[in-house]
Amino acid sequence: MTERNPVRSERTKTIVEIALSVALSAVLGVLAVRLPINFAGGTVSLSMVPIVVLALRRGLYPGVIAGVLFGCADYLIEPFFVAPVQVFLDYLVAFGAVGVAGLGSALYRKRCTISPGAGARVAVPFVILGGAARFAAAYVSGVVFFGQNAPTGQPVWLYSLLYNLSYLVPSIALCTAVAVLVLPAIEIAVPSWPRTQGSAT
Repeated sequence: MTERNPVRSERTKTIVEIALSVALSAVLGVLAVRLPINFAGGTVSLSMVPIVVLALRRGLYPGVIAGVLFGCADYLIEPFFVAPVQVFLDYLVAFGAVGVAGLGSALYRKRCTISPGAGARVAVPFVILGGAARFAAAYVSGVVFFGQNAPTGQPVWLYSLLYNLSYLVPSIALCTAVAVLVLPAIEIAVPSWPRTQGSAT
């Protein structure tokens, strides 16, 4: 009977969670809705939730990897091509940037030793950070590649700002609320790291 390797076990769990996160994000992306405030396009969805949850549970790099993989999947599902750099910014960089929520992973895990609810509460600013990082990439893409869509007389920078805010602010707010709700349940069902003696139960 061979001894279980904890490092390999955690790596396997991380890979599985990345795959599940990408798949779930793709499903949630398809279920996106367009609101009246999305005046020039863009949709509101929960597609960022699996990525930020993974990033908080597993760290920055798994979160970024999952975001990039989802960006590739999202492009294949509903491609919008203007230029190679635009695709890179709108899909790979924008969704990969959502994974920066993983910067809060260490703090999240520390608070989870108090209670899963405490971990979820401290996650809020990092979920918003991930959404803001996605906004930054989308904003640059809008300025560089979609300036011709701006109404006559409106500066390109303002058009890109309003367009991206119109769908990303509701998406970030919705994803933050849902992440806070689901994180404790996920943490209880599947702990993000092996519990050690002295950890809260």
